[in-house]
Amino acid sequence: MSISNNVLIRLKDVWKVYQMGEVEVPALRGVSVDIHKGDFVAIIGASGSGKSTMMNLVGCLDIPTKGNIFLKAKDITSLPESDLSALRGKTIGFIFQQYNLLQSMTAYDNVLLPLELQDVPDKEASERAKKVLRMVGLDDFMHHRPSQMSGGQQQRVSIARSLSADPEIILADEPTGALDSITGREVIETLYNLWKDEGKTVIMVTHDLHLAQYANTHIELKDGKILKIAKNPKQRKPIKGGTK
Repeated sequence: MSISNNVLIRLKDVWKVYQMGEVEVPALRGVSVDIHKGDFVAIIGASGSGKSTMMNLVGCLDIPTKGNIFLKAKDITSLPESDLSALRGKTIGFIFQQYNLLQSMTAYDNVLLPLELQDVPDKEASERAKKVLRMVGLDDFMHHRPSQMSGGQQQRVSIARSLSADPEIILADEPTGALDSITGREVIETLYNLWKDEGKTVIMVTHDLHLAQYANTHIELKDGKILKIAKNPKQRKPIKGGTK
């Protein structure tokens, strides 16, 4: 199957069905979509629409019941977990609603840890960790522990950690869900800049339509089906200096 070099992720007639005792519950029903390199995508929909299931599939954390998923033109549907994990680790950086930081470690050490687990040489790993922390505006907080940082700063550490392996895709699951509105704007500015200035492909799962306005493309789900895929004609831009 030929896939354009501009398509990073393709879902083709994807179904995800969960077995609840003797009952089959379809969470996604025949979803087909292309996510293009360099786009900022918001996956939106009400609770129960299939957003979390789609996130897990787009992020290669799960495989479909039926249909095919292609990551960089490679059909990952039948890949062994070891190969899938390696491909995922090199290609996708994950940002979750809960920061999942190790409380006993500094921001620098939290970002350094996944590089050490990937056996990146010490000097290179250190340089990368410092670079991504500077990229998200945490130059002065590298040696702070999470308890010494605000929620927004902790989420930016999480973003830096997701960038440490220089992935092409940033997948953010409700990235401001645990934050107040002012701090949330700080985080969305960081994601927006990663898309606009660093050329990352950003995929954000959110129920917050205000937050979705920062994305370039909307994928709207309802009852496990795609209701609409559309460019966002009213894409917002973060207000510089208004998110600190």
